Amino acid sequence: MKTPVYTSKKLEKLIKKLIQKDSSDQCGILGKWNATVFYMDRKKCWLISNSKTQYVFVLTDIKVADFKNIEQLFKNALYGQLVYDGIVTEFENVSLEIGELEFLPTDNDRKTIGFQNHHLHELEWRKHEFGSLDNMPIKDLVNRLNTSPIHIGKGRKVSDYSDAIEEMKKLLVH
Repeated sequence: MKTPVYTSKKLEKLIKKLIQKDSSDQCGILGKWNATVFYMDRKKCWLISNSKTQYVFVLTDIKVADFKNIEQLFKNALYGQLVYDGIVTEFENVSLEIGELEFLPTDNDRKTIGFQNHHLHELEWRKHEFGSLDNMPIKDLVNRLNTSPIHIGKGRKVSDYSDAIEEMKKLLVH
């Protein structure tokens, strides 16, 4: 099983060696992910979001040396955020659902990019509140992003709105 991670143009430039040209077109139940880079205290951080659920998590202070372990960092950060958000599942389940990561050039998914830009703006605003990356409660801030209401359905009924945590629970907790 392989999980596609579509990168923003900025991130693509930073991780050229990891980018693959074509996808294997086999996705797990979590579907595809989108990743972008942002900076906090001159440290590179990645905001990664799931396109099905708009669930996000953050990889902080990523360096070139981390690229050889990026798959493990991805899975650990995702699992840590899932636990923090109260989504109870085993690490092995998450690891199996993710499988191997495929980093791909942008897919221009406007909806997901819009959510990411909104989340980046919110994180930028919070940066001033805490001062530095070391003082920021990243999991708590991301939890706030994951609990904000999102529109998932097709209509405008109350049942068409949810939050990313509830949507991720529907996928992971069988």
